[in-house]
Amino acid sequence: MELQNVLQQRRSIRKYKQQPVEKEKIEEMIQAAIYSESWKNSQTPRYHVIQSKEMLEQFKKKCLPEFNQKNIADAPVLIVTTFVKDRAGFQRNGSPGWGVYDCGLANQNLILKATELGLGTLVMGIRDERAIRELLEIPVQETIVSVIGVGYPNIEPSMPKRKTIEEVSTFY
Repeated sequence: MELQNVLQQRRSIRKYKQQPVEKEKIEEMIQAAIYSESWKNSQTPRYHVIQSKEMLEQFKKKCLPEFNQKNIADAPVLIVTTFVKDRAGFQRNGSPGWGVYDCGLANQNLILKATELGLGTLVMGIRDERAIRELLEIPVQETIVSVIGVGYPNIEPSMPKRKTIEEVSTFY
């Protein structure tokens, strides 16, 4: 699939087929994320992959608000994305610096690769960080960024209206 097609086909998916995702596809998605650029090639993003039914049930119930539980009710995979603190563009004022930006770049690669592989994704930012950290034993050196639902789509949403180049750009 050409990049332009992937860009135009990618959607947030909120209904998934009850079909497992092959581990090889998850690994391909993570490899695509690894190829993303990062501040001084620091490569700080990390991926915590949840696949077992027991852990998925626990995670959804303990770590997500009810509306997100519904959005990914049938998702067979959840990926918690984090980055290692104080290594990418660290700023002494306590802001996350480039770490969150780099994680976003990597997440975009991961999501676009999923689309290319015929998978759907949903990025969720509203979650219980403490519960996630405790359940998955994520070290304090990692900042939790998002939870990404992954699976085979059971819907084909249409593309929402997009802004024009003129609306979002200024040329000098």
